[in-house]
Amino acid sequence: MAAIPPICDFGAPIKDFSLPEPATGKTITLDDVKGPNGTLVMFICNHCPYVLAVIDRIVRDAKALQELGIGVVAISANDVEAYPEDSPEKMIEMAEKNGFTFPYLYDETQQVARDFDAVCTPDFFGYNAAGELQYRGRLDASRKQAGPADLRRDLYEAMKQVAETGKGPQEQVASMGCSIKWKDAA
Repeated sequence: MAAIPPICDFGAPIKDFSLPEPATGKTITLDDVKGPNGTLVMFICNHCPYVLAVIDRIVRDAKALQELGIGVVAISANDVEAYPEDSPEKMIEMAEKNGFTFPYLYDETQQVARDFDAVCTPDFFGYNAAGELQYRGRLDASRKQAGPADLRRDLYEAMKQVAETGKGPQEQVASMGCSIKWKDAA
C-alpha cells in the first residue's frame, strides 16, 4: 500500500546522523554531506517500485542540486531480514549501477528514519543552509511508473529556490511511495 508523508513542517531543524556507507565502509555524518546552500536527505531503497520508476530522475536532480551547492545524501532504513533486496550489498550494486554522486547510507537500527519521521520511499527532506526544513514534497508527479519526461521537476525547483533564497515553496505536493519496512518491535 502506498504511504504519503505529512506536509512540510517549515523550520524544523535537521537531525544529526552518523551512518555507514556500504560502498566505502566509511561512517558518514551530517557534517560530511551538508552543502553551503542547503542539504537534501532522501529516504530510498532498492526494491520499491516508486523509487525504481524514477531512480534516473533522482540521480539527475541530485547531481544538478549538488552543482547548486546543495549537499545530497540517500538513506535506506528498511528491514533487510524481511527485504533482503535492500541489503547493504545490494545497496552497493544499486549505487554503482545508477551512478550515484551522493552517499547511500544504511540505517540498520532505523533510528535515523524515526528521527526524521520518514514514512515512505522515496521521502525527501530539503533543508536550507541554516538546517531548517523547507521542502517535504515529491520528486515529480510520477507514481509507480515514471511520468512523461517533461514533468515539472518539483524537488529540483523547490531546492533551487531554497539554494537561492533560503525558503521553500509554500505549496508542496507530498511524495508517495512504499512504506518504510519497519522491523518488528522486540
